[in-house]
Amino acid sequence: MPVYQLSDELVFPDPSLAEKDGLLAIGGDLSVKRLLLAYSHGIFPWFEEGSPILWWALNPRMVLYPVEFKLSKSLKQKIKKAEFNITFDNAFEEVIKYCSRVPRKDQGGTWITEEMKQAYIEMHKAGFAHSVECYQENKLVGGLYGVSIGKAFFGESMFHLKTDASKIAFYALNKQLKKWNFQLIDAQMETPLLKSFGACLIPLEDYRNKLEKAMASETKKGNWGQLINEEQ
Repeated sequence: MPVYQLSDELVFPDPSLAEKDGLLAIGGDLSVKRLLLAYSHGIFPWFEEGSPILWWALNPRMVLYPVEFKLSKSLKQKIKKAEFNITFDNAFEEVIKYCSRVPRKDQGGTWITEEMKQAYIEMHKAGFAHSVECYQENKLVGGLYGVSIGKAFFGESMFHLKTDASKIAFYALNKQLKKWNFQLIDAQMETPLLKSFGACLIPLEDYRNKLEKAMASETKKGNWGQLINEEQ
């Protein structure tokens, strides 16, 4: 089946029409409206510098349910030592900058292009993209960022400069999402780290059904750090 060529119209083909490798469409733009439409239907952009924008709907899909998060004994002990301070939406641009400098395994370069960085910064300004920062002695040593719509969080990337810093940031994220009754974290593709946290692969059809339910809830829009402080 041919890959769908996007136009200026804000529309995507049905995710079930994606190729076996998950590629669904090509082209379009990375505007806030298009990204929100994509994520709400289980579609995400992923492409390298110099490549056209590529849109994916992976099958199966790696997801983590916040209520099923697994905390290892070693990480639990590290958290108890309280060596790190965690914040939310305190340094989004700095986090995405660090993430863009760290290539994923088995890739020759980072997939977070300048175009991608600017797109997610705009998503952050619009209140839909969020970061979790991990500090040690007032220095940013780890973190992650992603997109939130309804009761779903779509993880994008994480980084660490100190051992376990990104893991602790992810633990803090999951803890907060569980408190807010989020239904799922979309981890997109399988990795040993996410699997160790309790993430699992599910068929795209099942994922879309769960996503549809999550989309029915109101979005926690805005600066999460401020929202958390107001709730305390």
